[in-house]
Amino acid sequence: MALKVLPNADLEREIAAGTGSNLWKSLGDDPAFEIRFSPVRKRLLVIHIAASDEPIDPKFYINRGRGFHERDATSLPEAHRFIITADIGSVGTICALRADPVSFPTTFRFEVKAFASAKSAESYISHLNAAEEKTERINLGKLPQHWTKIPNLKFGKRAASLTVQYADANYRLAADLVALPVSATSGTWLSVVVPVYNAPTRYLDDLVESFEAQGQSGTELILSDDGSTSPETRRWYEAQHAKDNIRFVLNGLNGGIAAATNSGLSHASGQWIAFLDHDDVIAPHAFKLIRHTLEQNPDANFLYTDELVVDDTLKPTGVMLKPAYDSVLLTGVNYINHFSIYRHSRLREIGYLRTGYDGSQDYDLLLRYLEGVPEQSILHLPYPAYWWRRNGQTYSRKFMDAATTNARKALTERFERQQQAIEIEGTLTKTLHRVRFEPPHDWPKVSIVIPSKDNLDLISRVLNDLFEKTDYPNFEVLVIDNGSTNQAVLDLYDRYRQTRPNFSAVVTPEAFNFSRSVNRGLKEARGEHYLILNNDVEVIEPGWLKEMVSCLAYDRTGIVGAKLLFSNNKMQHAGVIVGFGGLAGHWYMNKPREFGGPMNRLHVRNSMTCVTGAVMLISGDCLREIGLFDEENFAVAYNDVDYCLRAHKAGFRIVWTPFACLYHHESLSRGSDKSGERKRRFEQEKGNLRRLHTTQAFADRALNPAYSRDKSDPRIVVPTQLFIPSMS
Repeated sequence: MALKVLPNADLEREIAAGTGSNLWKSLGDDPAFEIRFSPVRKRLLVIHIAASDEPIDPKFYINRGRGFHERDATSLPEAHRFIITADIGSVGTICALRADPVSFPTTFRFEVKAFASAKSAESYISHLNAAEEKTERINLGKLPQHWTKIPNLKFGKRAASLTVQYADANYRLAADLVALPVSATSGTWLSVVVPVYNAPTRYLDDLVESFEAQGQSGTELILSDDGSTSPETRRWYEAQHAKDNIRFVLNGLNGGIAAATNSGLSHASGQWIAFLDHDDVIAPHAFKLIRHTLEQNPDANFLYTDELVVDDTLKPTGVMLKPAYDSVLLTGVNYINHFSIYRHSRLREIGYLRTGYDGSQDYDLLLRYLEGVPEQSILHLPYPAYWWRRNGQTYSRKFMDAATTNARKALTERFERQQQAIEIEGTLTKTLHRVRFEPPHDWPKVSIVIPSKDNLDLISRVLNDLFEKTDYPNFEVLVIDNGSTNQAVLDLYDRYRQTRPNFSAVVTPEAFNFSRSVNRGLKEARGEHYLILNNDVEVIEPGWLKEMVSCLAYDRTGIVGAKLLFSNNKMQHAGVIVGFGGLAGHWYMNKPREFGGPMNRLHVRNSMTCVTGAVMLISGDCLREIGLFDEENFAVAYNDVDYCLRAHKAGFRIVWTPFACLYHHESLSRGSDKSGERKRRFEQEKGNLRRLHTTQAFADRALNPAYSRDKSDPRIVVPTQLFIPSMS
């Protein structure tokens, strides 16, 4: 039989493994294979799926004569390796099975074979099992073979994806928006500059059509050709009719993207400038929303939008939902990209684009443009205003190494202009960036405050990890004990007092109050900065504290948080989102250790509104201004959220870093808050958080407004109203 395995746009073959490889990489939020077979076929399928690293969670959609639907899905238990069998029958009108191999970005092996008999299938399975790896054996059983009736929809067609639903809802809402009267955007307010080189005519037709469909006065499209040699492209120019708001700048020589863009800029008359690629498309009503936002915010200096990812035929395959402006995140990844709107006057001041940054010329421009611009004047419009045609043909995908090198050159120069010496290396995603600040001649003293009571195993491990496994050269440890009676623990304190002059332990029998214990330690501390540390933390890498202190080099940083893992290597803390569940919660909890999150943000440093107090570094400046923890309202729960929100409101930056990674054996030392007096106290402290910080209405800047706030793993929510950003 003809057996075909068709990947969707969220999957790509791992090139390094060779053309015939069965190694795949998942890229988006819905990777899927459609396994197709003929009406006459071999009756047994054997599917082999094996993870390269973290355990995976496959799901199969069984076609029961009505296409692929969630109610017909079978989710498999998480494991590293699977062998799945299915009986599809020898003859049938149902000719497809859908396999979703994993729900997160990772690399894995995927193979499908068909067999006429059970004997031949079992022989193949025995061959697969020769490796003696632990394998989950799953039998999907006898699958439906025939349509119960002829479907009305296209054969095998699924309901509109969430991406399509999200985009369509946005475009309907934008169509109904009543635009503001024109004031700040009178005259020619927007010039769209597009460098073109040997573009297929259908790309140019799509782009021009999307521009003309905007229906907004005061806009112009400038196509700046970079010496195209393609006869198709040149004939397209010759066939165009002159239009007042569409102009062609035909450069005789091929000078590169930056030179072609600058040539187009020299002909632009708009107050604002936007840049597009020649293979991309402007979304419906994009100009209307952008203009409306600029009218509401006349003092804005920069605006960027979200992006809809489309295939070569403009079919939506994904969406890039960005956070509010974050200068720390921008040093790890150019998450802003398109659709970006620049003030023309400032572009002139900085000299337009620079040559020599091919593949990352837009990143270099962003870094230079945004230097010194007040952050409140940088707006994010969470509207999919730009259709990014993902076809693998752009410079940065074909020549990724050169683009990455040029990005790091631009980033290094950005820090040099601020008199900060750095080095840059890759992250788990090799094309992203880890900025390493030049270490100080003398590391500042850090006071490490550890609330604790009894539990010899935990306190002995964390103290040993600090003194033996941490390479930070200048710290003191203050254990604040609220009444240990375990003699072995008290003896441990005595041994450390005698052998470690930078250790102290104060035992004060009293009811547990985390905030009070922290405050006792902070009052006794003699360091320049202060680390709040749970006693159930375990060190993984020696440089974790140096990394956290280094993050204080980002401007206005007052608090730094770490990446924390459960003992099973699943994510425990990658930052806290204020507003989750009407309160605050960890996002992407229980995801695999190397999970990247949206745009692989969890592989680089981020600004957050809040981080956990389990491992929280507080700068001396922040402590002096914000003061101590709130003992009265947050004795046990949400004290870290309260403290971070107070610092955030005072203008301090909170940074989360994945490069300080530790285990957190959460709450092993304290027990549960789900019953009795602890439950009553917990409910009261939840009420205190809502009362003091209105968390039920808090819009956390780290999370795109399109994401849900009901669970740790946020999902896209189809909007019922547009979100227009404001500088206020």
